[in-house]
Parts: sequence; structure tokens; C-alpha cells
Amino acid sequence: MHESAQLKVYKFGGASVKDAAAIRNLGRIVAEHGRPGPLVIVVSAMGKTTNALEALLQLAHAGQPYAAELAELRDFHANVAAELDLPADELLDELLAGLQTQLTAAATVSEADLDRHYDQVVSFGELLATHIVAAFLRARWLDCRPLIRTDETWREGRLDWVATEAALRAALPLEDLVQGPPVVTQGFVGGTASGLTTTLGREGSDFTAAILAYCLEAESVTIWKDVAGLLNADPKIFADTVRYPEISYQETIEMAYYGASVIHPKTIKPLAVRGIPLLVKSFLDPTAEGTRIHDCRHGLLVPAFIRKTDQCLVSFESKELDFISEENLEVIFGVLAQVRLKIRLMQNSAISFSVCTDFLPARLEQLLARLRDQFTIHYNTGLELYTIKNYDAPSLQRLTAGRELLLEQRTRQTFQFVCRGAGEMEG
Repeated sequence: MHESAQLKVYKFGGASVKDAAAIRNLGRIVAEHGRPGPLVIVVSAMGKTTNALEALLQLAHAGQPYAAELAELRDFHANVAAELDLPADELLDELLAGLQTQLTAAATVSEADLDRHYDQVVSFGELLATHIVAAFLRARWLDCRPLIRTDETWREGRLDWVATEAALRAALPLEDLVQGPPVVTQGFVGGTASGLTTTLGREGSDFTAAILAYCLEAESVTIWKDVAGLLNADPKIFADTVRYPEISYQETIEMAYYGASVIHPKTIKPLAVRGIPLLVKSFLDPTAEGTRIHDCRHGLLVPAFIRKTDQCLVSFESKELDFISEENLEVIFGVLAQVRLKIRLMQNSAISFSVCTDFLPARLEQLLARLRDQFTIHYNTGLELYTIKNYDAPSLQRLTAGRELLLEQRTRQTFQFVCRGAGEMEG
């Protein structure tokens, strides 16, 4: 193991920095659990800031007034800083001025270039949050955009691991981390070689923590959440959730892939490659055990229930009623990749092929436009996708009873089905 094995990486999401009281709690966790020893802290945007920035971008792009919403965002961050007894700071004003510039430019951005502009605007949430947290902790503020190097796949940048590792090792040598204060940097964001900002996908701060841990060969990563650890279901939906005290990398990767909200899907692989454990702990009860995700063996786990809302079921049929062939599938998969619609579930019959994806209206329209001439296409939106991992008879009955299943699929350990949700439309 590299000499920096004692380095810890902490990740705090939006709920753990949502206001001044939450940031004070973060400070207590860092003081009592993160030190002594080198520590890098990854911070997300505060509370619902990302949603607010998305709304601002939509207003600006549509040429609608947004001054009140921008002022509300500015006041929110300024008030949190004031509650933490932080002095008015030029950098905070500079960041907000930069946001204003990007919003002004959004009015003339084409639809084709909107994803690129999205990354330039939404990234300000992390920049603002980390500036406030770093000032409160008297930590070193680090701009990760020149360090987390990606390509120009806007809204889901693909990492250049070699360039990123070299940049991070140069920017964060071990002796500085040991001798200096904690380092606070942004989750979710990166940058291109040309200096433009990119994002790693919604909830991508977990992935940022894993990138840092991999490149710096950290001892561990801890994700601080508002739940007791990795649970078998979302406690906002299911009242009788169960915490996994420990769980393997492979099991967690599968749960994340199917949509479990606690861990970003890309987080586990870089940690597993270097055998770095991932701890999921509660910022509401920092001394509680939480969950340890590592290379381990365990028996059959209790069933995990995962729900994804706002899904779309798209079915393709050959216009000549020919069989759906490998050539047909190649065309469909190619266009799905081009418009960046991810398949959550797929199934084919003799003359049709169906996929379940997230409902993204603009991307769905691109898909339809490119394939209408070749296929008869039907789609339903407003659906829900349920996954039961490690299912048994009672868990199947619990989730399927009383529901109309539009599509279902079963393997040895996993059962998935698509059903109707609120606000369904058809096309």
C-alpha cells in the first residue's frame, strides 16, 4: 500500500450542509472523527441549490425574468455565511458575479449547446458551498475543476484517469496533507483540457470521493448521510427498513446499478480495484456503526427494494412485421447511445423490442425522430420501475399485489417490473 494509506476521504451531501446548523454539525464530525491525520473533504451543493440553479438556467434560456430567484439564491448563501460568523468575502461575490455572467449568456445558447452550458451554471452550487465550508473549518479550499479531468461529454463527463491521477498527486502531496489543514473540494464537477467545467452526473459527488481515494490511495472513504447506513429500501417509501452492517462491493454495485439512491453507481469500482473500504454513516448519529462496504463474503441478504419513478417504456416493432433481428437491435442500441438514454430494463419478443428508460422528453423526441421511419414505436410515460434484489415469495407478493405489471423480468436473484404510476401519458 502507498505511504498515504492513512488518508481519509469524507463526503458530505446536500442534506449535511443544508444550513448553518448542518455545517456546524459537519465541523463537529470532522473534529471528532476525521482528525488527526490527513483528510480530504468532498462537499455537494447546499440543500436544494442544484434544483434552484437548474430552474434559473431554464428561465434564463427561455428569456424569462429571473432576478428574484437569483437574489434568493444569493441571500441564502450570504445568510448562511453570516450565521456562521464568516465575514463578507470577495470570493463569494466573485462566484455570484460569474454565475450572473453565465445566466446572461444562456439567453443566446442554442438547444444543441444547452448541455454544455448546463455544466457551467449548475457547478456554481458546489463552488459556493465549498467556499463557505472551507472558511468555517479554516481549511484549504481546492478547486477540483483543473484536477478532475474529463472529456466533453456534458452532464456526464468521462474521466481521464491517467491525467486526473497525475494532477491530484501533484496538487495534494502527502506531506502537505499531513502537516496542513483539511482540504475541502467540490463533488460532482470536473473540467476539460480546454478549461471548461463539466459535471459527472446528478449525485456524482460520491464518485468524486472515490476518484480522490483511488488516485491518492486513501485508507477509506466515508459518505455521511441522513440514514443509518446502507438500507434495504428507501425509508421515505418503506417503513420497515433493515440496515446492512457490511456488504460486498459486488452486491453494492448491483444495487446502485438498479437505482439504490444511497450510492452513485460509478462509486464502487475504483474503490474495489484498490481494496479501499467505503463506510456509509449517519451525520445525525456519527458514533453509530453504519455500513462497511468492502471485499467480504456473506450469506443471503434480506431482500432489497428499489423504486425508480418517472420512467418511460418504449416498444419498437418492424413496420413489415419481420422478426426483430440482431441488425434491428444494433440500430436501436446505437441510437439509444447517441441520444444518451440509458436502458434500465429490456425485453424482446418475436416482432417487438421494449426498453425502460428514464423519461427525458428532449432525448425521447430525438430517439423517436431517428427511428420512426424504420420502426413502429409506442411509448408510455409516468411509469415506475421496481427492483427486488434477493427476492423471495413474500417480497414478490408485497410489491406486486394490486399492481398492473406492464413488463416483468426475473433472474435467479433479481425481479424487476414496470407498472403504472401517477400522470401516465401514451404515445
